[in-house]
Amino acid sequence: MFVAAVAALACGCGNYGDFALPVMAGGRANWTVRWEVREQPVLARGAPGEWDSVDALNPAIVRSHGRHYNLYSGFDGKTWRTGLALSPDGVAWEKAGSVLSPDPSTWEGDYIAANGATLVREGEFFYWYQAGDPPRIGLARSPDARQWRKSPAPVIELGPRGSWDECGVADPYVLETGGKLYLFYLGQDRARRQRLGLAVSSDGVRWTKLRSNPIMELGEPGSFDEVGLGEPAVWAANGWYWMLYTGRDRYELRRIGLAVSRDGVAWGRLPKSSVLEGAQAWNAKVVCDPEVEPGPGGVRVWFGGGDAAQPAENLNGQIGLAVLRIEGATLAK
Repeated sequence: MFVAAVAALACGCGNYGDFALPVMAGGRANWTVRWEVREQPVLARGAPGEWDSVDALNPAIVRSHGRHYNLYSGFDGKTWRTGLALSPDGVAWEKAGSVLSPDPSTWEGDYIAANGATLVREGEFFYWYQAGDPPRIGLARSPDARQWRKSPAPVIELGPRGSWDECGVADPYVLETGGKLYLFYLGQDRARRQRLGLAVSSDGVRWTKLRSNPIMELGEPGSFDEVGLGEPAVWAANGWYWMLYTGRDRYELRRIGLAVSRDGVAWGRLPKSSVLEGAQAWNAKVVCDPEVEPGPGGVRVWFGGGDAAQPAENLNGQIGLAVLRIEGATLAK
């Protein structure tokens, strides 16, 4: 899901600093990338009239208490909400209904409280999500992923006038490493360019943005990510940080690309052969919203897919599952 429009230009404020993720070392860049994609969705949109009847997208998955919790985004034609689905294996999901809705009496407005990222910290669920117009990033916490307590104000605000993220911040993804939290996110400027940036925090509430943002620029003209980048998902393995992200072209077709970094700040794209494109009817136009679970047999990747090329919604969105195998990425001595 991308930021579709900007209602107004607004000034922002916040903390800025110079930092990087703990530097990785050792892995050689001699990889072969292979995707194995399940043909059918693992989580379908709801029946007509239900809260997720139009789109079910943006899986945000964490494993806790012996099962997978999926805080996914659902759209009913008017409002985006966050719902909960549970699974013993990440394949067969049981929906538990909508658990988070936008509050029109607050900064959130009435359009969206979804498109988020989740972690479990000291037994508590943290969920960073997108809300408001223009969009900003909020935080909710819960003991059980069902009853949520929202922070009263956004935790990631718009950038200052003229900045790369002055007109929208969205698509959070949070990685915990080295005792800190790193939040990768989409920023939108007044030209509607959508690029990726980074922030750091010790508690998940107070964030410092990277002074040199954005960390990834748009792709070359004619590439799959020439118009917009969003929905990053980051993990560490084999001496590198890896990032899956959604790329959007001028026709609103979306695909998932792969990039690597030593420090989480300087990123390099992998070749076009690593890009995940929709190969089934249900995801023929859109493949987006990656969520990752690294393991010894490869990286499990849940993703959103749709058969309609629209900017933000009405995609007939459903959630699929793939395995990303990165072969030949051995550690150097």
